[in-house]
Amino acid sequence: MATIAHPIRCAAVVFDLDGVLVDSLRLIERILRAWAVHRAVDPDEAVARAHGMRDIDLVRLVAPGLDAAAEARWIAEREERDFAGLRPVPGAPELLTALPPAAWAVATSGTRLVASGRLRAAGLPQPAHLVAAEDITRGKPDPECYRLAVDLLGVPPAHCLAVEDAPNGVRAAVAAGLRCVGVGPAVGEVAHLLHGRVRDLREVDVLGVGDDGIVLALATGPGPAR
Repeated sequence: MATIAHPIRCAAVVFDLDGVLVDSLRLIERILRAWAVHRAVDPDEAVARAHGMRDIDLVRLVAPGLDAAAEARWIAEREERDFAGLRPVPGAPELLTALPPAAWAVATSGTRLVASGRLRAAGLPQPAHLVAAEDITRGKPDPECYRLAVDLLGVPPAHCLAVEDAPNGVRAAVAAGLRCVGVGPAVGEVAHLLHGRVRDLREVDVLGVGDDGIVLALATGPGPAR
């Protein structure tokens, strides 16, 4: 259970999708490796650079000589029909159930069809507000997706909490003015930007929901997890 000693108050929560709500990183790696082999790109480099990045931005980075839009469509077409082995990140079903549906959103680097399909495959609810790759012109670490998410929620950024597992996502959330809780080991390099850090969503408790907002508590308390 999370400690009650360090509550976090917010009006709404914006979640990243992959690695935060849905355990999809193995699936993403499999599809990216298939694309990389197909296009004679280093598969290890493609996978290493992909975390928290839109497909089109990844292609521009690792294969600048290719048509980024066409290659991103190749990847997305496979992501939109392959949901094998997906499951929720531990704690995600309980946390989403405990939050008011109008008080949380998803901001993902994937397409809308990928996001909705992965949530469905993992048995998680569809968000009332979803910001996906096609809704923005600049991917994370640019703050555009988080600015759009808080606009959809109707909440000032300072009153909103982001939950991210990738350094680029953390940077995007903080640049948009949100506090950010990091999930998992990859956020260690941006620990100084985090409002808190957990191993997974089992370490996040909803202590209360009321007219004055949401009260959360983290098992590891404020700041970087040890």
